[in-house]
Amino acid sequence: MVKEKSCGIIVFDNDKVLLIKHNGGHTSFPKGHVEPGETYEETAFRETKEETGIEAKIISEKFFVNTYAPKENHMKDVLLFVGVRKGGELKPQLEEVSVCGFYSIEEANKKLTFDIDKEYLIQAYDIYKKISG
Repeated sequence: MVKEKSCGIIVFDNDKVLLIKHNGGHTSFPKGHVEPGETYEETAFRETKEETGIEAKIISEKFFVNTYAPKENHMKDVLLFVGVRKGGELKPQLEEVSVCGFYSIEEANKKLTFDIDKEYLIQAYDIYKKISG
């Protein structure tokens, strides 16, 4: 059994959330594989910056974990932190991402491909609102 881990950040900026559309067609949050020697947080920061050009800051100890089997004999854990934009300019990593941008919660809920991401968005937005006032 092959086990994989990916990490990312649900990034908020002025009540909008950062989404990416993968070249494969689905829309989600920026995330990617953990490299040897990286912490989960380091992976989340790196992948967010690589895929979108955005620098983020994690604002909560709470994170979400989705475990699923992408193919036979593979198990994948995706860890998503809650964060805010701290800098950078939107620039999709064209090798993997066709579009990236900040969207209202309502728009994002319509664009997200997977129901689990829609659930995480609502929970993450609640955390963001409590922390940011």
